[in-house]
Amino acid sequence: MKRFLMLLPFITHLFSARTQPADFAKYPVYTGKDLGITYSPQRTIFKIWAPTAAAAELKLYHNGAGNFPAGSYPMVKQRNGVWMITVYTDQKNKFYNFRVKIKDQWSDEVTDPYVKAVGVNGRRGAVVDLKETNPSGWEKDRSPVLKNPVDAIIYELHVRDASISPGSGIRHKGKFLGLTETGTRNEAGLATGLDHIKELGVTHVHLLPSFDYNSVDESNPDAKFNWGYDPLNYNVPEGSYSTNPYEGAARIREFKQLVQAFHTSGVGVIMDVVYNHTALSEKSNFNQLVPGYYYRSDKKGKFSNATGCGNETASERPMFRKFMLESMLYWVQEYHIDGFRLDLMGVHDIETMNLISRELHKIKPGILLYGEGWTAGASPLPDSLRALKANVTKLDRIAVFSDDIRDGIKGSVFEHADKGFASGKPGMEASIRFGITAACPHPQVDYSKVNYSKAPWALSPAQTVSYCECHDNHVLWDKLGIAAKDATEEERRNMQKLALSVVLTSQGISFLYAGTEFLRSKNGVENSYDSPDSINAINWDLKTTNAGVFSYIKALVSLRKDHPALRLQTAESIQKNIRFYDGLPDGLVVYEINGKAAGDQWAKILVCFNGSGKTATFPPEGQWKIFIQDNSTVRPGTTGEVKTELPLAPYSCSVLYQL
Repeated sequence: MKRFLMLLPFITHLFSARTQPADFAKYPVYTGKDLGITYSPQRTIFKIWAPTAAAAELKLYHNGAGNFPAGSYPMVKQRNGVWMITVYTDQKNKFYNFRVKIKDQWSDEVTDPYVKAVGVNGRRGAVVDLKETNPSGWEKDRSPVLKNPVDAIIYELHVRDASISPGSGIRHKGKFLGLTETGTRNEAGLATGLDHIKELGVTHVHLLPSFDYNSVDESNPDAKFNWGYDPLNYNVPEGSYSTNPYEGAARIREFKQLVQAFHTSGVGVIMDVVYNHTALSEKSNFNQLVPGYYYRSDKKGKFSNATGCGNETASERPMFRKFMLESMLYWVQEYHIDGFRLDLMGVHDIETMNLISRELHKIKPGILLYGEGWTAGASPLPDSLRALKANVTKLDRIAVFSDDIRDGIKGSVFEHADKGFASGKPGMEASIRFGITAACPHPQVDYSKVNYSKAPWALSPAQTVSYCECHDNHVLWDKLGIAAKDATEEERRNMQKLALSVVLTSQGISFLYAGTEFLRSKNGVENSYDSPDSINAINWDLKTTNAGVFSYIKALVSLRKDHPALRLQTAESIQKNIRFYDGLPDGLVVYEINGKAAGDQWAKILVCFNGSGKTATFPPEGQWKIFIQDNSTVRPGTTGEVKTELPLAPYSCSVLYQL
């Protein structure tokens, strides 16, 4: 992961910082669920956890910015490290901060970690009545329901990217509300935004960080772009995506409207969450209130840095474990969120992740949980205790991304010129088989030839996210342009179609990056975390230019949704019902699925991939009807039959079936 560049201005200072030596195991644990504020018109209760503080103070303000407090109030120490004060007048629309005194030194004023509403740039908490932030009909909002995680087809999207282009046809450009608009069209009259996502047919949209992050000035959101992997206030929507970042309730209401709009369209909403590090270290609200406790440190007492962003949080400590759990429960209960993607999940400990999964599944049985099963550096917490890809069998209903299939399809993300199966690299067939079987055990996968993993690591296809690109690294179209620079544009189009065909016909949870369905480009920029809109904005005119590619990917999405044989639910069914054809030339992967055993309308399905630059032939056993031939869907009513030999064009996918 290369997002460490986001926080370079802080790194020199952070690495010289030392956390206070302390025996954190002796810190009291607060088990109540009311940290932060509890509001009513009659009174507002303010609570923070600061066990090492000798004094604590509440500061009230009329505005979210400015230097003139409305009042300062000493807080009273309670049990288990909690400080509290109750204000017996209506505090709605007021703003607040806290500070604590530790060793005769007052901390900076900060929001509390549990803050749920803030003013501009998240520097002060805001008192709001959450009931007043619910859009009309919110009580009737319902999440779409899947029978199994493998039924999910996830579409990763950045809120600003989706609408900021002049050709998006969206009025609220760069805002949460932009993704609530219907009837939006590009210049050619093709659907954009929410209507496009619905047309494509994916089951879930995965939103890049939409919580309150640090790097963008909410008072001038057009001045600087960022993906948002630098958390400031975890339980608050990002203000630069709202129409009024100064008002505490606006961003809350508008994010709820976004969720409601997707649910009305039958699409679930997944949040990309970044509990593994904070944007600030010494100056974070966590560290100002309880120095050192929320972060791991190295043997010298410095902030350890498994994230590459200057710090790593300590999920194994009771009060950060509590915070993570209550934060995610809050997003589900207050905002009706349908799943979470955990950034650098390998930083977090297994026990915490399993606790979170159990509690979330109690209130939303169909919730989706998945994350990156790796880190960006070494951690002081042993590998055996962390939620790494190698430990996925220890995780409870949590999936990890398969970098095996990702780089097997398109080549190494770390070696830009490296080709993959879809761009003609020989010897990648075993990696593709590994991906097709969702990293589950299969007797026909030669693990010695798989690019990364030399053994299966999943016990269920629901533990594997099958993908070939995401926001990190080059988008697929740019990667193909670099690695297959001598290929013609038409050849690269076919490579892209083949790559996405592998993703959408493989077992596991399917994952697509927004715009890949019409050849989205970032002009060759690999790490666009802070690149301008000219690089990151989705160019909706590409949907017109590459209408054929879009139609093909849309058909693949429909194919996957229509056929349970492409969504087998157990490792045992994958072993029993998928048969690879051996003895084929380099560049060919052909397999057959027993659809009848999976309850599919097709008794057998034959999937043929030709990743070479040469035309090949394959003699299928028996008579087959053609659904896809050479990256093109066959028009209804003209379905041909194959009795002897099937020609396979270079860089192509063909799908055949028997009834």
